[in-house]
Amino acid sequence: MILVLNAGSSSLKIKVFDDTLAPLIAGRVTNLGTKGQLQLGENTQNVETRDHAQALDLMITALDRADFPITGFAAAAHRIVHGGAILTAPARLTPPVVATIESVVPLAPLHNPNNLAGIYALQAVAPGLPQYCSFGTAFHATNPEVATRYAIPQTHHDAGIRRYGFHGLSYANMVAEFGSALPPRLLALHLGNGASLCAIHHGRSIATSMGYSPLSGLTMGTRSGDIDGAAVLRISKALGEDETDRMLNKNAGLKALAGDNNMKTLLERDDDAARFAVDHFCYWAARHAGSAIVAMGGVDAVAFTGGIGENAQVIRDKIIGHLSCFGNVPVHVIAADEEKPIARDALALIKEGR
Repeated sequence: MILVLNAGSSSLKIKVFDDTLAPLIAGRVTNLGTKGQLQLGENTQNVETRDHAQALDLMITALDRADFPITGFAAAAHRIVHGGAILTAPARLTPPVVATIESVVPLAPLHNPNNLAGIYALQAVAPGLPQYCSFGTAFHATNPEVATRYAIPQTHHDAGIRRYGFHGLSYANMVAEFGSALPPRLLALHLGNGASLCAIHHGRSIATSMGYSPLSGLTMGTRSGDIDGAAVLRISKALGEDETDRMLNKNAGLKALAGDNNMKTLLERDDDAARFAVDHFCYWAARHAGSAIVAMGGVDAVAFTGGIGENAQVIRDKIIGHLSCFGNVPVHVIAADEEKPIARDALALIKEGR
């Protein structure tokens, strides 16, 4: 069995897979650092945690009671948001790999420290358990330099300022789910509170909408999407750097346009602000989609995933309507699953003897 962990800023999620990638049980601990809940399978209990380490201890105890003892796992595997330009493939968590993940924390200061906290916590309670990791940026490592390079001086490029792309695990899962039926030129859209799209050409990412950070690209739930750098500088002068960061990541996007980042709520509302926010979301998804289609030299199919992509047909229809100039192409809906590709990666590395 493989234990997959996703350590976030305020939660710890786990999912257990067998060696055929069948999911066996899933759970989470919510509201780390305060009162929250531990959910595992059908069972829920109130808990209070200090940090990721205590949350993991509680989860391991719950797994043991559910007949999934830590000694029964062949390995654990972690989601790491950012691997930088160095870690572009799944890896076993050796000391050098962990050190490299630590070194790219400046590229993902809101995510990698939490991912690392999960690694440290599991190392402490199960030091003999092999641990592996998969990176949210790795799927886009196949983008050509013309797609990743910003037109800035070499010094800043060498310091890591370039496009990386995110949601890579979701896109990797989409490719795997298509299997031999994968269209040669697939426009893939991951639409949730965070939203992006990817040009997948013969199974490889060749362009994506997110860049240096998950802020850029499409209009999102609370993120602005693309915004002129000069506008950011002006806002920063007025608000300060930290408040500008908070505004663009937490208080922009649909929330700024209509006061709510929940697409389901916006679609149920009957007011001008909600309608405009929905139109903005779909328009800019289609605008970026046109860029991805150019990168692929055409499009053979479109696939949606993510909470909005899977559940909001009206959003899918609006985006496809904008893209009608490219002709009629098949439209697919793929269930989002970022844990399954992590387990798949770990099993592949184990099979290779790594």
